[in-house]
Amino acid sequence: MPRHAITGSVPTSHLPFSPAVAAGPFIFVSGQASVSDTGQIMLDTFENEFRRSWDHITRILAAANATLDDVMQVNNYVAKQEDLAEYNRLYRDLFTDPKPARTTIVGVLGTDSIKYEVDVIAYREPA
Repeated sequence: MPRHAITGSVPTSHLPFSPAVAAGPFIFVSGQASVSDTGQIMLDTFENEFRRSWDHITRILAAANATLDDVMQVNNYVAKQEDLAEYNRLYRDLFTDPKPARTTIVGVLGTDSIKYEVDVIAYREPA
């Protein structure tokens, strides 16, 4: 199946990956964290990092003519256990029911780095 990178007004990185790749009706969005549009890490409160990450996801999906309603799978990476309650509170408001399938992994980002990262898989109905 041919694939193509999603481009447009989306955050970029100096690292070797596309912000997202579409293949048929599927959109695979790379991990999005609290970074500027040029890829500079922006350390902040957990809530601000979470919101910045999801702003990137929303913009990338829009560039692929999709929305959060098209998200089927979400993989979340939370740096610290103590942020889980806030993470769940913020996450709860992102989606309507039925919410996407979800995985959350805690403690893999390092303690002196970003507090949150997320990647998603979305599905667009063929036109």
